[in-house]
Amino acid sequence: MSRPRQRTPERRRPRPRRRVASRLLTGSVLAVFVVFFVLPVLWLVLAATKTDQQLVHDNPLSFGSFHALKANWDALTAFQDDAVLRWLGNSALYSVISLVITLGVAVPAGYALAMTEFRGRHTLLVATLVVMLMPNATLVVPLFLEINAVHLIGTMWSIILPYSFYPFGVYLTYIYFTTAVPKDLLAAARMDGCSEFRVFRHIALPLATPVIALVGFFGFVADWTNYFLPYVMLPESSQMPVQVGVGTLLSSVPSFNPTVGDLAIQRPQLALATLVAITPVLIVFLFAQRFLVSGMLAGATKE
Repeated sequence: MSRPRQRTPERRRPRPRRRVASRLLTGSVLAVFVVFFVLPVLWLVLAATKTDQQLVHDNPLSFGSFHALKANWDALTAFQDDAVLRWLGNSALYSVISLVITLGVAVPAGYALAMTEFRGRHTLLVATLVVMLMPNATLVVPLFLEINAVHLIGTMWSIILPYSFYPFGVYLTYIYFTTAVPKDLLAAARMDGCSEFRVFRHIALPLATPVIALVGFFGFVADWTNYFLPYVMLPESSQMPVQVGVGTLLSSVPSFNPTVGDLAIQRPQLALATLVAITPVLIVFLFAQRFLVSGMLAGATKE
């Protein structure tokens, strides 16, 4: 006689209550994200298409008109003889030059810290971490004293040089070269007679493309959104970057400063200026997104 077949225990299906609770939790998190992050940006975009009266009395999430958008743009660019466009040009100049110097300093420094042993290496790493974790506002006064000592106050180099040496970029490239670049490959190149510079230039640097893009993006964003340092270092309006310029526009809105007189800027124009100020960062992010994702995941797994 054949033995009766034993029934295999059926897998327990997840209870419907757990599924409903999971969906409710996910929906709640998404709703909070929309309320705190998406709605303000949407309101800002729509505010630029309205007149000041429409902004106050109409539905906050309603679209104004393209005619009002063009009128706001004309009024914004007419402020102090195209000051907004001049501020944008200043921000682009400061950010691009700082970015070039940042990549030229941070990537080799991170490679040297990761691949070489020398006295004071640990102390230098700790100092890099400490400076990286300090808020930027706490460094404004020491940087002002240093820049004033070399008589660079009021020049573009008072903005470019302090932010060209980017501690976060140095530490990020140090982590990448330590974890994601195979040291055996570099050692084999040295055994074949390559100098350290050629190893870095022809092997390590091409492999570090993701982290270079990551450092470049974060460095560009830090330079573009820099406010306190230009506010202190640059006395003239013609030298201001766009972030400081938006602060100037804010003080020219009658709702916040009733004494502005003929130099008044309406609230929709201020919203449009804010959108113009953040657009370059958004464009850079969209173009560098693929490299940013690969750079963030570099070193997360080992084969």
